[in-house]
Amino acid sequence: MTATPRFTVADSAKDPQADIWFAESAAFTPLPLDILLAAPDSPAADELRMAFAPFLEATPDEVTRQRFVAQVAEGQQLLATLREIGTVHCSIGLHRDDTDDSGSGGNGQPLFSFLTLSWRDTTVASRAATAARAVASAEGHTHIEYLELPCGPATFSETVRTPSADSGLPPQALLQVHAHLPHPDCKRLVVLTLSATAAAHREQYRAILHQIAESVSFDDPLAQAEDEGRRP
Repeated sequence: MTATPRFTVADSAKDPQADIWFAESAAFTPLPLDILLAAPDSPAADELRMAFAPFLEATPDEVTRQRFVAQVAEGQQLLATLREIGTVHCSIGLHRDDTDDSGSGGNGQPLFSFLTLSWRDTTVASRAATAARAVASAEGHTHIEYLELPCGPATFSETVRTPSADSGLPPQALLQVHAHLPHPDCKRLVVLTLSATAAAHREQYRAILHQIAESVSFDDPLAQAEDEGRRP
């Protein structure tokens, strides 16, 4: 017998302005972008200050406190940049390394990932054509797949990027697995990107992103469930 999957419905799923729905596993923790990027004098900013207060109070000295504040500010700047280019959702993934080349079951070390969902405007075309174009003109994309998902046509691809020497970031390769899902209005598409530094686990990250993409719906599944519940 296969157990029925259980889901926790986020408040955002009930937003009347929502135009995409999807499911994440319990390994992912969504980042509250509206709070993290709230205007300084807004109620949401007050909530953020209250949330960070215990961390600031726990710091051993002023130097550590200022370093923490600077790191939070840097993170907010990165999230603001993502939002400017159409990103509407971010989640941090925490996974356990339970695989290795020796087949002994892995060492159980934690692996991290970063999931983003972004909107891209496109020229008007069929959804199949938009899905194909999403990767046809992109440089550096490998392992390209075209699939028909419950929400429609989609293309998957992978890139490996290394920060430039002047970026200030560690020179560690970053694996990014992408899913390109055209919207039924044929004017835009959503891009799901799962990023991780553990490139050796690309097959596992690829499977995670495929699972999330397969759950995507451009029609409100909650409304559909209510309609089915009202049928005699």
